[in-house]
Amino acid sequence: MVGIIAGIIQDGLIYGIMALGVYISLKILDFPDLSVDGSFPLGMAVTTYCILHGIQPYLCLIIAFAAGAAAGAVTGLLHVKLKIKDLLSGIITMTALYSINYTIVGKPNEFLSVDTATVFSVIPKNTPFGLYNYRYIIISFIIAVIVKKLLDWYLKTKSGFLLRAAGDNARLVVTTGKDPGKVKILGLALGNALVALSGALNLQYTRSFNVSAGTGTLVMGLAAVIIGTSVFGKIKHLTLTSGVLLGMIIYKGCISLAMLAGLEAKDTNMIVAVLFVITLVISRAKKKGGEQLC
Repeated sequence: MVGIIAGIIQDGLIYGIMALGVYISLKILDFPDLSVDGSFPLGMAVTTYCILHGIQPYLCLIIAFAAGAAAGAVTGLLHVKLKIKDLLSGIITMTALYSINYTIVGKPNEFLSVDTATVFSVIPKNTPFGLYNYRYIIISFIIAVIVKKLLDWYLKTKSGFLLRAAGDNARLVVTTGKDPGKVKILGLALGNALVALSGALNLQYTRSFNVSAGTGTLVMGLAAVIIGTSVFGKIKHLTLTSGVLLGMIIYKGCISLAMLAGLEAKDTNMIVAVLFVITLVISRAKKKGGEQLC
C-alpha cells in the first residue's frame, strides 16, 4: 500500500508540472491550448535525443523547457500575428509537433537502458535510511516545488501581473503601454515550456518514449486544474499553484483506485473522460452555489 501511495504522489508531482502549464494557458490566459498535447511528447523526444547523445540529464530538462517554450511561442504567433483562432492555432501546432517529435527521435518508440543516468541517479544505492527506494518521489518533489516557487515568484512580478491582466482585461495591459498580444505569446511559451519540462522528467522516470504519449494531456491537465482550484482554491495560505499540484495527485489517485477496482489499462481514456465530466459538474455546481449566496 505504501508503494502504491508513493507511486500516486510521484506521478502526481511529475504530471503536476504539466498541470501548472495548463493552468497558465487556461486559467490565466483563458486560452484552450491544444498544443500541449504535442509539447508533452516534445519534452520526451528532446530528452531522449539528448540523453542518447551524452548530454547531462539536468541539462536535458533545461533544453526541453526551451523547446516547449518555442512550441508555445509558435502557437501564440499563429493566434496573435496571423489572427488564427485560439483552438485552431493549438491544433496546428500539435499536428506539426507530431512529425517533429517523430523526426527528433527517428522512430515512434525508443527506450533508455537501465544503466543510463537520469536525474534520479543522483541518489546512490548506498544512501542511508533506504532513501534510494524513494529516489523518484524525492527528486520529483524537489523539482516540482522549485518549479512552483519560481512560478509563484514570477506571477508576482510586473511581467506576471501583465500576464494575469492579459487574460482578464487586455485593455489594462494597453494602458501600461504594453502589447497584450506579446504578453499572450509569452504566457503560451511559458505554459508549454512547463508541459515539455514535465514530459522530460516523465521520460527520465519511465525510460521510454512514445510519439503518441501526449494524447489527452490537455484534458488531464484541465481536470487537475479544476479539482485543484475548486477543492483547494479557498483554503487560506494555500496558493492556487499548490492546489493545482494537489489536484493532479488526487486525479492520479482516482485513476489508480479505478485500476485497483478491476478496470483495465485500455479503459484509461474512459476513466479520464468520466473524471473530467465529474470535475466540470462539481465546478459548475460550486459556481452556481456561490452566485446564489451573493
